[in-house]
Amino acid sequence: MKYTYYTQGTCSQAIEFEIEDGVLHHVRFYGGCSGNTQGVASLVEGMKVEEVLARLEGIRCGFKSTSCPDQLTRAIRQAMGEK
Repeated sequence: MKYTYYTQGTCSQAIEFEIEDGVLHHVRFYGGCSGNTQGVASLVEGMKVEEVLARLEGIRCGFKSTSCPDQLTRAIRQAMGEK
């Protein structure tokens, strides 16, 4: 199933992704630091959502209380709650 999450507190505006059988696919960030968000999306492709949560949750960007990777974990948690 495809999900769209509108980020808060980051340079990116939204994240689109799919979760299939507990595995993350087709992650795409809209906005943000292009190289970094493309890198994160590539690294998490095919990864189990539990592993993504364990690795990325709570990462901060500078003095911000969140980051694009952290926003992805919030998006995943929201999507899992929607099931």
